[in-house]
Amino acid sequence: MDNLLSIVTFIPALAALILGVFLRGDDEAAAKNAKWLALFATSVTFLISLFILAQFDPSDTGFQMVEEGEWLLGLKYKMGVDGISVLFVLLTTFMMPLTIAASWDVKVRVKEYMIAFLLLETLMLGVFMALDLVLFYLFFEAGLIPMFLIIGIWGGANRIYASFKFFLYTFLGSVLMLVAMVAMFADAGTTDIAVLLTHEFGSESFSLLGIQIVGGMQTLMFLAFFASFAVKMPMWPVHTWLPDAHVQAPTAGSVVLAAILLKMGGYGFLRFCLPMFPVGSEVLAPLVLWMSAIAIVYTSLVALVQEDMKKLIAYSSVAHMGYVTMGIFVVNQQGIDGAIFQMLSHGFISGALFLCVGVIYDRMHTREIDAYGGLVNRMPVYALLFMFFTMSNVGLPGTSGFIGEFLTLMGAFQENTWVAAVATSGVIFSAAYALWLYRRVVMGDLIKESLKSITDMTAREKWIFAPLVAMTLLLGVYPALVTDIIGPSTEALVDDYDTAIAAFEPQAATQVAAGGH
Repeated sequence: MDNLLSIVTFIPALAALILGVFLRGDDEAAAKNAKWLALFATSVTFLISLFILAQFDPSDTGFQMVEEGEWLLGLKYKMGVDGISVLFVLLTTFMMPLTIAASWDVKVRVKEYMIAFLLLETLMLGVFMALDLVLFYLFFEAGLIPMFLIIGIWGGANRIYASFKFFLYTFLGSVLMLVAMVAMFADAGTTDIAVLLTHEFGSESFSLLGIQIVGGMQTLMFLAFFASFAVKMPMWPVHTWLPDAHVQAPTAGSVVLAAILLKMGGYGFLRFCLPMFPVGSEVLAPLVLWMSAIAIVYTSLVALVQEDMKKLIAYSSVAHMGYVTMGIFVVNQQGIDGAIFQMLSHGFISGALFLCVGVIYDRMHTREIDAYGGLVNRMPVYALLFMFFTMSNVGLPGTSGFIGEFLTLMGAFQENTWVAAVATSGVIFSAAYALWLYRRVVMGDLIKESLKSITDMTAREKWIFAPLVAMTLLLGVYPALVTDIIGPSTEALVDDYDTAIAAFEPQAATQVAAGGH
C-alpha cells in the first residue's frame, strides 16, 4: 500500500475535520455521533497501522516505507519508520481507541473534545514518523495545543494553572532545541534526519566564557536537545509540571499523557541525542545516569506521601521514566532494549492505572485515597484488575513491567554499579507505594456509608481493560515480540555510537598532550 504512513497519520485529522465541518448542533444525538465517529476513526487507524508492522523488516536497520515530497518553501515532507520508532506508532494507534471509549461519559462540548483527541493522535504519530527536522519540530510543538485545551477545558478545578504550567514548561524547553536545529542546518546544509544521522558535527573542545567545553559543538547541541526531551519525559528536576497536569486532566487526558506523550522524550534521546551527538552524550552521560537514579528514589519517596491517587501514579511515572533515561544513557544493547521495552510497557500499565482511578472517580467524584477503602466487597472485578496492574507496575515477573526494569538494570550494572544499586532500591520503594495505595483503596472492611451503593465495572469498562491486560501479559511472558523488532536497530545504534567515541578519544588524548607541551 503506497503512502501507508501518511494514511495512518492523517485519518484522525480527517475525522476531526469531518466532525468540525459537518456535525451540527450540541444535543445528545450530535454528541453520540461525535463519539462513534471518533471511535471508528481511531479503530480504523489502528487496524491500518497493523499493515505497517506486517510490512516492516526488523533486519533492515535503515528507515523503511519512506515517503518524500516537496512541501513548503523548499522544505521536505519526509516520513519513515525504523526499529526504534515503529512500535511507538503501534502503541499510539493501540491506545487511542481505548482512550475514546473511556471518554463515553463526557457531557460538555463533546464534539470539541473528540476533535482535540483526534488531532492529538495525528500530531503524536507525526512525531514518531517525521524524517525532517522542521516537520518533526512542528509535530512535536503542535501536540502541545490539543493537550493544553484538553486539560484547560475539561480538567479539574485548578485546570487553568495546570494547563499553563504544562504548556510553558514544555514550550520553553523546546526553544533551545529550535536554536540547535538552526545551528545543525547551518553546519550540515540539510534538515533531512537520515542525512544528519551520518553527518559529523564538530567535537573539538573550546573555551566559552572561561569554561572549557569538552566535546565542543556536540556538547552544546546535546544540551539544547536534552533540555527539550528531559522536560517532556519528564526528568527530575524538571518534572513538577507532570503531577499537576495529571491531577487536573480528565481521565482520557491522563492516559494519553502517560502512555504516549511522555515517550516522545525518550524517543527524542534515541533519535537525536545518541546518534547525532555521541561525543556530547558520552561527556554528559554520567550526569544523566545520576539524575536518573536520583529521580527513581526521590519521586518514589514523594509518591509514598501522596493523598491523591492520580498524583501518586504521576510520581510513579516519573520514577519509571528514570529507568528509561538510565537505560538509554548506559548505551549498551540491554540498556537501550530495556528502555524501549519499559516505555512500551509503561504505556499499557500506567494508562491502565489512570483508567482504574477514572472508574471510581466517575462513581464517587473524588480522587482522595482516604475517601475509599474496602472496595473489594462491592467491586471484585475492579479489585482484581487494579491488583493486576499494581503488581505489573511494581515489576512482578510474568508481566511486562518486570522485563523493562530488569533489562535497564542489567545494562546499568555493566556501566556503573553504583547507579544500578541506587536504581534497584527504587524497585522496593515502588512496591511500598503501590501496595500501600492498593491496601488503602481496595482492602479492608467497607465502613464508609457513601461506598455501600457503589457498583462494579460495566461491560464497557471491562472491554477497555481487556486489551491492556492481554498486552501486559503477552509482553511479560514473550518479550521477543518487542526485542526481535527493536534489537537490530538498537545494535546498529550502539555500534555507531561506540565507533564515534573510539574516534573521539584518541583526538581528546592528542589535545591533552598538546596542551601539556
